[in-house]
Amino acid sequence: MAKIPIKTTTRLSEALKRFQPILSSAKARDVNEADTVIIVIDILSELFGYDKYSEITSEHMIRGTYCDLAVMIESKVKLLLEIKAIGLDLKESHTKQAIDYAANKGIDWVILTNSVIWRIYKVSFTKPINQELVAEIDFLTLNHRSKTDIEYLYILTREGLQSQALQDYRIQSQATNRFLIGQLLLTDDTLNILRRELKKIYPDVKIGIDEIKESLVQGVLKRDIIDSEGAVEARKIISKKIIRKKTTVKPAVTEDKSIIISQEDSIT
Repeated sequence: MAKIPIKTTTRLSEALKRFQPILSSAKARDVNEADTVIIVIDILSELFGYDKYSEITSEHMIRGTYCDLAVMIESKVKLLLEIKAIGLDLKESHTKQAIDYAANKGIDWVILTNSVIWRIYKVSFTKPINQELVAEIDFLTLNHRSKTDIEYLYILTREGLQSQALQDYRIQSQATNRFLIGQLLLTDDTLNILRRELKKIYPDVKIGIDEIKESLVQGVLKRDIIDSEGAVEARKIISKKIIRKKTTVKPAVTEDKSIIISQEDSIT
């Protein structure tokens, strides 16, 4: 992640410390959705750094329906927010409502929040429209003295949005995603490496990659790493990103004019 300006770090730390008791009190009182929206606007302004009067709006209409809030920078919508009452658990139906708003307007980033929990989604304009949960922030579990927690909040700040911190965080998360790593372990390339290393330990034992794969599936990897929606998505990423080129054959002529065949197998 890019270096966070000291001024921004200070603002995040001080505002987080100030808002946590406010959120705890509002949750205990189970305030309604309208009051929750007021809290979210204050967080967007005082903590995340957006101008309350020019960059946060509740008048963004999409196909005749108003979303709760939109964040605009230089007259362009950067974030859509769907807000629920602070005491309400965020559900799949709420997510769909927020994503539908974004899809109808071609907006990449959506936040579903009850002011305590902030779920950040990246919208993919495929057929059908797809969404990816990039991050989930629980304000009541954060520590205002924690550098890690402040960096986590930074991705939603005005400064972070302008420096592509949110997209960078998404890419970093994808690279270390447990589903992706799990599926990479099951590829032939990785299985062959494991087989080679096992042969070093047990040179006299015949070990096939199918046996190693079976061991990973049955005893090493958790079931959701193999069968869940996350696993399916990871396999799609691998099939798109890791493309093995066809083996090319290059003849090399030696001094005695005999031909040596070499193979090059590269990954892009």
